[in-house]
Amino acid sequence: MSRRALVTGGAGGIGAAIADALARDGAEVIVLDIDPDRLAAYSAATGRAGVAADVSVHDDVARAVGAVERAHGPIDILVNNAGIIRDAMLHKMDPADWTRVIAVNLGSVFNTARAIVPGMRQRGWGRIISLSSMNAQRGQAGQTNYAAAKAGIIGFTKSLALEVAGKGITVNCIAPGFIETDMTASIPNELRVEEIRRVPVGRAGQPEDIAGMAAFLASDAAAFVTGQVLAVNGGQYL
Repeated sequence: MSRRALVTGGAGGIGAAIADALARDGAEVIVLDIDPDRLAAYSAATGRAGVAADVSVHDDVARAVGAVERAHGPIDILVNNAGIIRDAMLHKMDPADWTRVIAVNLGSVFNTARAIVPGMRQRGWGRIISLSSMNAQRGQAGQTNYAAAKAGIIGFTKSLALEVAGKGITVNCIAPGFIETDMTASIPNELRVEEIRRVPVGRAGQPEDIAGMAAFLASDAAAFVTGQVLAVNGGQYL
């Protein structure tokens, strides 16, 4: 049976790779992104539907999910991928950057799940996959906001997994390591080289490495996997 997936932040980077992987597995994929222009370009290139929304705003997410379900049908697979960075050492961090990162990276996971989980419960099937981070597990100087938000996703995942385990819904998160994306491309080259040097498998990760794990977690083969943090980091953090 064909499933329907919603991928937040799905118009580029890891989100787009996940959308591709789910589509290859037969899912109808709809992407949600805050940038209408990027979304339009993505939809034109892929033929996939998209909806613009700010994932940090509860009512905007509820509106977007309602529009998707009216146009396409119920959402079976939710991938929470949208995220931002606003790095700074804590003593220099602008409070607005703390608030924004928590709202986008963690608040969005509540907003999307709150809109979609009731329908999943009624239908007795669902997959919720959220992107955490290796830095949520080990910490990272200059990322108190980002690491706190991504660590919050882990607690959210485990708690929600317990709530819905009897309803045919699994809830898991992926903790990527150093992945080559537009976000990591902004890191100074000498720091990028040093970070990659620390990866035991000898290379940076690619968006497709994360997409493969997401596709597995969305599949029927992962029906007995829930409440887990799946590390995809090349052995950098064990």
